[in-house]
Amino acid sequence: MDAYNQRSISTAQTSRRRDNFGDSALGLVSTRSFPAIVGTADMMLKSAGVHLIGYEKIGGGHCTAIIRGNIADVRLAVESGEQTAKQFDQYVSSLVIPRPFPNLDVVLPITTRLSNFAEDGNYSRLSNQAVGLVETRGFPAMVGAADAMLKAADVQLAAYEKIGAGLCTAIIRGSVANVAVAVEAGMYEAERIGELNAVMVIPRPLDELEQTLPVASCWIEERQPLRFPLNIKQPVAETELVELPDLSILPAKIIEES
Repeated sequence: MDAYNQRSISTAQTSRRRDNFGDSALGLVSTRSFPAIVGTADMMLKSAGVHLIGYEKIGGGHCTAIIRGNIADVRLAVESGEQTAKQFDQYVSSLVIPRPFPNLDVVLPITTRLSNFAEDGNYSRLSNQAVGLVETRGFPAMVGAADAMLKAADVQLAAYEKIGAGLCTAIIRGSVANVAVAVEAGMYEAERIGELNAVMVIPRPLDELEQTLPVASCWIEERQPLRFPLNIKQPVAETELVELPDLSILPAKIIEES
């Protein structure tokens, strides 16, 4: 009887595990630009009920956005992401895996990232602000573009990203209007110094997109506990300091008796 019950429990657990993976899907869209992949990921999140796991950068300027969700939502999101990447003229490839085998989840870093974000007790003061990205080919052009953006509008340089092939992206945060003005100034400066590859402005980034963007450590703060004011009914009387006598000048007999 015990063996039968154990087999029944094992069968039920296996059935539930299959059900969990039965309706899930894995979606990937790849581009040749970091601003393009961020814009593509933003469109995928807003077009269907999917989760953004993160980005995979394999060098040579290739970036891949990885999403999870049910099969219908992932297909719709990948289709929207593919169209967006093609509009940016940065599309490389896309893939939808309807029922990924659990072994794929274990080997590839596609399921642990969301849990890491959830467990992170830090937050950025730049959250819920518009995002501006200016990508150049060459580091001097990116630095010059970042300097021009900071001087053109009230924005903050949050971080920069390198994806290989000489591509560097300056990431700024601020209000929608300020980010738009700053990005325009950064474009002209990047073209003057070197080569401009791509630009992107995201007015209202979703939380999951927010968590995947790099932020400089100076903008990350640890959450502080709430401090409630003390309700003291009785006023605290002021105390006076009393000077103790110098024992070295007292008679030895008094010291021994004490």
